[in-house]
Amino acid sequence: MKREKLRAVIIGFGNVGRKMAMMLTEEAGQYPGLDGLDLQPVAIFTGRHGGVASAGGIDLMKALKQYREKGSFPEAPMAVLQALETMDYDVLVELSTLDIKKRGEPAISHVRAALRRGKHAVTANKGPAAFAYRELSDLARRRKVRFLFESAVMDGAPVFSLGRTLKGVRVTGFSGIFNTTTNYVLSRLEAGESMAEAVRTAQRLGFAESDPSLDLDGWDAAAKTAILANVFLDAGIDPLQVERRGIRELTPEAAARAATAGKRFKLVCRAWREDGRVRAEVRPQEVGAGHCFAAVNGRAAALRLEFDMLGPLWIMEEDPDLMDTAAGVLQDLLVITTDD
Repeated sequence: MKREKLRAVIIGFGNVGRKMAMMLTEEAGQYPGLDGLDLQPVAIFTGRHGGVASAGGIDLMKALKQYREKGSFPEAPMAVLQALETMDYDVLVELSTLDIKKRGEPAISHVRAALRRGKHAVTANKGPAAFAYRELSDLARRRKVRFLFESAVMDGAPVFSLGRTLKGVRVTGFSGIFNTTTNYVLSRLEAGESMAEAVRTAQRLGFAESDPSLDLDGWDAAAKTAILANVFLDAGIDPLQVERRGIRELTPEAAARAATAGKRFKLVCRAWREDGRVRAEVRPQEVGAGHCFAAVNGRAAALRLEFDMLGPLWIMEEDPDLMDTAAGVLQDLLVITTDD
């Protein structure tokens, strides 16, 4: 298979970035579908652990080894935006974390800078599509490049790639369970743990961040809901416009009462058209035992799409991990290499 070299600026080298690097180097033989992808970084930046840049290219395996051994790179030789605005590259790979308080920045500025120069942008960060989808997708269209974010919702599940294959079919609404941390915490409440105990369990097992606020307060779910509403319903909204209620107030007693009634609590995300506009919400909801959402356990996630001329379509994933998220990024990079 012909290997298509992609010169990349990579922003973020955390768990997902390093897993992606491993899949392309140390584990490459395990994934024959990646044989056609040759990712050649010219710069790698981290949030707090330095960075590297070289116009001649960076050996990804050596960079991975250096980061493991030292826990960081040297001080970055230039600012991120300087690299994006001056270096020769084909694609930005944006893997930094969502910042709700900064309304998706600085990831939005990173993507904008790449697209303005006619460079592709692939991101697992939810901020760009949640807060600036119309602007960035229009910019990508004008510059004839790709703005892709498959890993922003449901890890590597083919949510947006599926949408691109549907011709003439209009999405009229959707619902889903998108935040795996809260889904796991709710399962622990059903087991009788308090909210604090459930969060500690999730943190110990690596299911929750040290600060789980984005999950418990529904912000992560709201960001994903905004992205889906923007892409499938042309909503033009951001997470602040999603009606949002998290799970902090739920108790083991409430979970037990629901179970007695044959129901389970789930943090359900929805968007639909109403009176000429799109409404979106995130809130805890009791679902009956016969509903498909009741079978979404632990770290699983699900999406139900509704259409004007198709019956509802379900996408479900079981126990996603870092490889799923990294695989979503790699799928987007392969889309770019196969573009005509």
